[in-house]
Amino acid sequence: MAAPSLDHARCSGCSLCRLVCPMWRQHRDPRFSPEGLAKARQCGATAAELTAPLEACSLCGACDPVCPEGIDLSAMVMELRQHLSPALPYRQALDALQAKFALAAAAAEAPAAGALFLPGPALRAHPVLLARVRALLGYACATDDGADIALALETGGEIAPARRRRFLDRLDGRTLAVGDGLLLRQLRHWLPGARLQSLGAALASLMPIRRRIASTDFYVIEPRAYHADYERLVAYYDRLQAETGCALNLDLQRIALPALTPALPRITGPLADADVAQARWMLQGRTPHRIVVESLADRAPFERVCDIPVLHLAELAQD
Repeated sequence: MAAPSLDHARCSGCSLCRLVCPMWRQHRDPRFSPEGLAKARQCGATAAELTAPLEACSLCGACDPVCPEGIDLSAMVMELRQHLSPALPYRQALDALQAKFALAAAAAEAPAAGALFLPGPALRAHPVLLARVRALLGYACATDDGADIALALETGGEIAPARRRRFLDRLDGRTLAVGDGLLLRQLRHWLPGARLQSLGAALASLMPIRRRIASTDFYVIEPRAYHADYERLVAYYDRLQAETGCALNLDLQRIALPALTPALPRITGPLADADVAQARWMLQGRTPHRIVVESLADRAPFERVCDIPVLHLAELAQD
């Protein structure tokens, strides 16, 4: 496959990305697809004219590994979001949340030497589980996990150069387990000297957890980190499935189906009907005894649609 490129002009209109796109599945409108965005850009469309599909994209990254032209479609969406109007009705809430995360980061102490894990806001909001993850990994927990930077990447917000330098200087050259898949994706570009892995893959490699994954489990991979390192992680999760017999949220092309389909207006809001419908669709025809999620954010939609246990990966290691 060709090296990734932001060049939408290389889109041939093959529609392979549409087949795996949750935005297309929800809207059934070619404008709401990576192909539609790329073709619109070829015709000179501006970010303002593409506001609706740019808002609707979940940035799950499913389109990236299937693109035969090697276009970095997720990065195309992220770049276009930087040009959306600051007057959009939900923008104030997103800016306030980013400012809150940035304020916490400014007060964070420099991390101790050694391996770190960056939990992200969803896991940080559950201190007991956070402590368990730290104990299982044996990594220090970064008090600055880049939550403001991750949110800016997703929403097209600004990242001050000094803020980015300070964050990256504390991470460069380390072993890192990263809870936010979108941030992990970007850190692969920013920190080529770091040893990076997703928090889900790091935990699933631990024997106290791996041996408790059962053949009756439905295991939900966090899609953003998975698609950002697709060629390696396909083999990793093949081994996981062969060893445990669990079912995975992979389609026939071994693309990870996202449990959440977040759109920009919903980031700061409650669970949406589309998320509940997505979880229900993922479970159609399955009868697992429990659901195991890599990302704590994925727990809520499954809890809404079924009455079986929904556990975070780290909870499997409870005594």
